[in-house]
Amino acid sequence: MVYPRLRLARNILSDDGVILASIDENEVVNMRKVFDEVFGEGNLLFQITLLCNPKGRSQDKYIANCHEYLVGYSKRKLNKGDLNIPKSDEEISKNYKMKDKRGQYRELELRNTHREFGRHNRQNLYYPFYVNSKGVVSLDEAPGSIPVYPVWDDGFEGCWTWGTGKAKGQIDEIVAKEVKGSWKIYRKNYAEDDNGEATKQVKSIWVEKQFHTEKGQAAFNELFQTKRKIFQSPKSVETIKQLLLMGSKQDSIILDFFAGSATTAQAAMQLNTEDGGNRRFIMVQIPEACDEKSEAFKAGYSTIAEISKERIRRAGKKIKEESPETEGLDTGFRVLKIDSSNMNEVYYRPDAVAKGDLFNQVEHIKTDRSSEDLLFQVMLDWGVDLSLPMRKETIECKEVYFVNDDDLVACFDKGIDEALIKALAAKQPLRVVFRDDGFVSDSVKINVEQIFKQLAPATDIKAI
Repeated sequence: MVYPRLRLARNILSDDGVILASIDENEVVNMRKVFDEVFGEGNLLFQITLLCNPKGRSQDKYIANCHEYLVGYSKRKLNKGDLNIPKSDEEISKNYKMKDKRGQYRELELRNTHREFGRHNRQNLYYPFYVNSKGVVSLDEAPGSIPVYPVWDDGFEGCWTWGTGKAKGQIDEIVAKEVKGSWKIYRKNYAEDDNGEATKQVKSIWVEKQFHTEKGQAAFNELFQTKRKIFQSPKSVETIKQLLLMGSKQDSIILDFFAGSATTAQAAMQLNTEDGGNRRFIMVQIPEACDEKSEAFKAGYSTIAEISKERIRRAGKKIKEESPETEGLDTGFRVLKIDSSNMNEVYYRPDAVAKGDLFNQVEHIKTDRSSEDLLFQVMLDWGVDLSLPMRKETIECKEVYFVNDDDLVACFDKGIDEALIKALAAKQPLRVVFRDDGFVSDSVKINVEQIFKQLAPATDIKAI
């Protein structure tokens, strides 16, 4: 079930995109193998251990499992720092208490703190700094200065984390401090990088309370104003937000093809509120039926998809109520359902067509399809963004759809005459579409191209 979906997901993933999966210990090994085959072993980005249930699952057979895994892959190698997340203002003020003309910083020991590295295997990183009585640091020996090597208190000969080239180029970021009668070398670690961004690496184990599943359940119940478990164990919004910070940009399109209760949609909208982003989301959820004995069914939800849609509505409303400064924040969404073609099935082999079938093929569009059904099919065929704004107008007594003003103009009514065609051509749309059998006469159908060629020569014309 998972393999074909991952193959499709890889095809539509952007070159710098990230695909994420949440999985427990029962299937993490198998999941990794499938990901390795589709994305390549070398494109594993991380496997994070998430403490999601500190109390443990008492129904487990041998031990009470408290954790699950978050796995991330990419289509190609990413750069160091691509998965970093922003540091909070509170974190910066707490940890970076010193300041110079470049910005806030903290001091970190330049000596490598891991004893597996030292002079014995990193000779190029074993060299002296020279410090004078005023604490000025140099790589050049000067009168009155003393050499300082990366030697531990017990005499172990360690090594620096910087080579001489980097130390020389950034000597102004190196400071010496006298500790217990001996000089120690430190480097300035700034809150912001050279691009003015304050980011940090994410750790491989997440134990903070904000990531616990019970927080996800509490957030869901608060939205739905209930104590009943309408949806069992939804992900924490903070967990998804952290993953989105790692694997997306402010203008990314986020696809969740196992949407569940649509936690991902709520997380994306909240992030947009917090950082002014314009993330868009696509949630995919099959209309899985809710058990008639379940709390969801008792609450009026017949399928999981209905819960997903209701959560997005409630989350969008809550975000706007709690953040009135984001008045223009778009929390709307469009619901699309997979269906069969709008066109009647046509058999081209003569031996498969009976005389009676010919009468059924006079009307080539299924009778139960609306104009909106036809419009979305045309948008898919033409590659027009399904999230673009739409409006409906009445022109020459006909119903006309406008997608993003002039990206696409469509009229699927019958009885279309030259007056309507000229009115639409005057609007200079990029694309226009009609029903093939919608024209009042054959002569009008023939004249469509000529009218547009005269009034709107750049318009693409299509008939379905």
